[in-house]
Amino acid sequence: MKSWITYAEDSDFSIYNIPFGVFSIGDSAPRLASAIGDQLIDLRAVAKTGLFDSLNIDASVWDAPFLNDFIALGKETTNKVRLTLQKSLCDEGSMLKDNDSIFLDQSSVVMHLPVQIGDYTDFYSSIEHATNLGKLFRDPENALLPNWRHLPVGYHGRASSIIISGTNIHRPKGQQKPADSDPVFGPCKLLDFELEMGFIIGKDTPLGSNITTDKADDYIFGKVLFNDWSARDIQKWEYVPLGPFLGKNFASSVSPWVVTLEALAPFHVAGPEQTPSVLPYLQYEGERNIDINLQVIIQPEGGEENIVSESNFKYMYWNMAQQLAHHTVNGCNVKVGDMMASGTISGKDEKSYGSMLEISAAGKRSLTLKDGSERKFIKDQDTVIMRGYAQKNGMRVGFGEVKTKVLPAL
Repeated sequence: MKSWITYAEDSDFSIYNIPFGVFSIGDSAPRLASAIGDQLIDLRAVAKTGLFDSLNIDASVWDAPFLNDFIALGKETTNKVRLTLQKSLCDEGSMLKDNDSIFLDQSSVVMHLPVQIGDYTDFYSSIEHATNLGKLFRDPENALLPNWRHLPVGYHGRASSIIISGTNIHRPKGQQKPADSDPVFGPCKLLDFELEMGFIIGKDTPLGSNITTDKADDYIFGKVLFNDWSARDIQKWEYVPLGPFLGKNFASSVSPWVVTLEALAPFHVAGPEQTPSVLPYLQYEGERNIDINLQVIIQPEGGEENIVSESNFKYMYWNMAQQLAHHTVNGCNVKVGDMMASGTISGKDEKSYGSMLEISAAGKRSLTLKDGSERKFIKDQDTVIMRGYAQKNGMRVGFGEVKTKVLPAL
C-alpha cells in the first residue's frame, strides 16, 4: 500500500497501522481519532464527509471521550472503519484529500486515556523475568515457583491509577522494612519501571462464561505500551501473603494509540516451547506470539536519552490467548475497555532486561548514563520512555511512546 500522505520511512503510524485514540485541541471536548505519519485524523470530521455512511454508525460515537462505544460496535464494524480509512488514504481521488478540517499535526493536540478502564489485570508471563527474580530472591537452581509453568500467574490491579503518557507522577510513599530495624514510613527508595504491553478487551462476556484460546482474538481489540511502575521496597515488605498493593497501585502509564490486533497480524511468530504440556484449556493452535521490538529509555533532567533495555514481546512464555482463557475459565466476565497487562517483558540477555531490579541485580550493580551519573533505580526528575514497533517486509506498525517523569514525593 502507498498513501498520498507523506511520512517518514520509520514512522510508527504507517498506512499499515491506522490506530485509534482520543484527543482534544484547545478547549474542545475529547473525541476520537486515528493517525498516519505525524498527522492525526479527526474521525468526526471524516464521518461528516460521508465516508462511513454505509456503516450506519451513530454520530455520537465519534464525539465520545473514550473508545469504548466505538469498540463495542464489534470488530465487523471497527475493522471496516480501519480498512475504509486505509483505502481512502491510498486513493488519489479520495474525498479526504486536501480537506484541512480532517488532518491535524499530532504535536498540536492533547492525547487522552484511550479507554474507560473498568478492570485491570496484571500478568507475570515472561519466563526470563520470572527466572531472573527467582535467582535473585530464592533458589538459583529452582528459580520458578511450582505453579509458574502450569498457569499464567496474575493479580487484579488498580484501574483508577492507570494514566496516559505525559502525565507526571510523584514518588510514592509507604512502609519499608530495613534489614536492621522495625518498619519505617517514607518515600520509596527503590522506584522501578516495568516494561510491559497491555491489551484491551473488545467484547463483553456474561458472568459464568469463559473464553477459549481459539476464540480469544475475537475478544481483544488492540494493544498499547504499558509501564507498570513498581515501588520495590514497599512491595517487598507488603506482598506476603496476598501480593502487590501499595507497591503497585500508585500509577501505571499507557501509550495513547491503540494498535488493533488486525494491524499486528503480519507479525505473528511461534512462541517458546511450553514444558511440561499445559492443561487442555490452555492449549492453542497457530503462531500466537507477536514480534514487537521494545525499548526503554531513561532521560535525566536536562540530559540526553539513554537506552537501558531492548527487548521483544515475542519472548512471552504465556501468550494473550492463554492469559484470557485462564482469566475467564472460572466464569469471570470481562467488559469492553478492561485492560490486561503482560507482566514485565525480559529477553535472553542483560541488555533486554525489562526492569531496573534485573538490570541492577537488586541494587548490587550500577548503570552508568551518558552524563556520568549512575542508576540502580529511578531517581527524582528522571523521565522514563518506552517505545515499540513491529517491522517486516517493508511494513512498520508502531505504538509511539509512553513517557512519564518522576517528581519528588509530596
